[in-house]
Formats: sequence, structure tokens, C-alpha cells
Amino acid sequence: MSKVSVVLPVFNSESYLTDAVQSLLSQTHQDLEIIAIDDGSTDSSLSILSRFARQDSRLRVIMRKNTGIETALNEGIDAARSEFIARMDSDDVAAPDRVTRQVEYLRSHDRVVLLGGAYRLIDGAGRYLTTLTPPPDNATLQAYALSGRNPFCHSLVMMRREAFYRAGGYREDLPAAEDLDLWLRMGEIGELACLGHVLLDYRLHANSISERRQRLQTDNMRTACLRACERRGVHHEFKGGEPWRPGSSRNSRHHFALRYGWWAFQNQQRRTAMIYGLKAVTLNPLNSEGWRLLACGAIKHPSSTRCTLVGSHA
Repeated sequence: MSKVSVVLPVFNSESYLTDAVQSLLSQTHQDLEIIAIDDGSTDSSLSILSRFARQDSRLRVIMRKNTGIETALNEGIDAARSEFIARMDSDDVAAPDRVTRQVEYLRSHDRVVLLGGAYRLIDGAGRYLTTLTPPPDNATLQAYALSGRNPFCHSLVMMRREAFYRAGGYREDLPAAEDLDLWLRMGEIGELACLGHVLLDYRLHANSISERRQRLQTDNMRTACLRACERRGVHHEFKGGEPWRPGSSRNSRHHFALRYGWWAFQNQQRRTAMIYGLKAVTLNPLNSEGWRLLACGAIKHPSSTRCTLVGSHA
């Protein structure tokens, strides 16, 4: 029995897949299996996975027609042979000690069924933007989830396999919110926790998500929260639904260019801030915020009051 099974769904990820797989094979915790589910990729993803599988027997590849992530994840976990299930996406990069830290925590905290951690946000080119650190304790994480503010990075969770099945696994009736729905159900049979250590680089892509998909995600997150509140006999105001990726409109892309740029600026990444300032100016040259971001990246120190205050609103 491997101590950890990492479930890695893959769909047309050739640009980033090598980095993702290498980060898993290089973990300080070597006793693991990686279950890669190729969900009908049409690029070279399957070839990349096959090459790694020939080199390292810890990687198993499951090939299937494209049916979506919920089905792929359930199939991958069904194939797992370990007590602990770790998730990762095929465009992210795990810290070398990610699995070690999470296994050690779960070994010493029997009541915790779902474990996350802190993570860095990077863009499609690998440029650092900012670091997100979720609250560590069960009560706050439960409250966040019940109000629709997903406190877990899906690509970073580790869970107990037995608890996953007891909670009912990923359900396919809430697409785009299948993760929050599962966290809520797992929180009803055990405790939730997050480590303060940075364990992952999570990639934010430049490609936009349709407004229709964003509305679907918000609606399904609200449904998941309402169901959980009904099961628990509690009430929580829904506070989720803020877009996590730019939409197709120029206004949305402008907003996210400013957000990413100010994140970068406040984390001493002035060159990256200038890149996003220029994007914002290109998208909306009449809006002064893009010009201000560009100027701050070029001449201001992040401790500048004027620049920091502007950045806090992005």
C-alpha cells in the first residue's frame, strides 16, 4: 500500500505538464503513486505522460474519452490504492515537501479529513503575483465554505480516502462547484484544516472564462451551500460567486490586469506590475488606473502610500 495516491486529471496540458509531473516525482516523500487521467486530450499530453510512465513506475496513466473533471476524478480515486488521496492539476507545480508536510499532519491529527495549505499565484508565464494563506482552523474554514467562499485550493488538497467515500465522492450534478460541494459534505463527518506553509504554485491563465460558465459556477456554489445549510440546520449568507478568472469582456480583462498587476507590485515584482499595467492601458487607455499601475511599477517603491492604497482596491 502506497501511503499517498496523487490524482492528476489531464486535458490538453502539454505546455505545463512536464513541470507538474516532475514536481510530483521529485517529492521528498517518495512512497507515492501518481494516477494521471488523460481526459481525451488532443495535444501531446498523452505522449508526455507515457514517457514519464516508462521512466518511473510510480506513474500510472488512465486513458479515457473526454467527459469532464468530476467523472475523471472519481475514476482516478477509484483506481487509488492508498490511505491518503492528494489532488493536483496538470498546470500547477508542487513544492518539494508538499506531500511530506501533509502526510505528517494527517498522521498526527486523526479528526482532520481534508487538508489544504498556502499557495503562490503565478501567471501563465510563471511570473509570481502573490501568496494566499487560508485560515488554519476548522471553525473558520467551515464558516467560509458555508458562505460560498471556497477556502481550499482544489489542486492542493489531501484527504482521507475513507472519508471521501463516506461523504459520497464528487457529485456530477453541480459542475464547476464540485469541489466546494465535496468540502461541505466532508466537513460534516470530520474536521477541515490548512497548513500555513506554501505548498504549491497555482497557475492563473490568461485565457478567459465565459460569463455563462461563471454564472453556472456561482449558481451551483449557492446550491451547494444551501443544501449544506439545510442538512446542518443553520443559515449562512452566501458571499461567494466573485469571478476567479477574467471574462471575455474588455472590462473584465481590464479589471483582472489591474488586480494581477497590483498583487505583483505589492510583492516587489515591479517588472511584472509594469507588464500588467501595460495590458490594462491597452485594454482601456482612458482609465487612469492602468497608467497609475504602469507608473508605480516604473518609478515607485511598493511602500509608497499612494501606490499601496491604489493597489488595495484592485
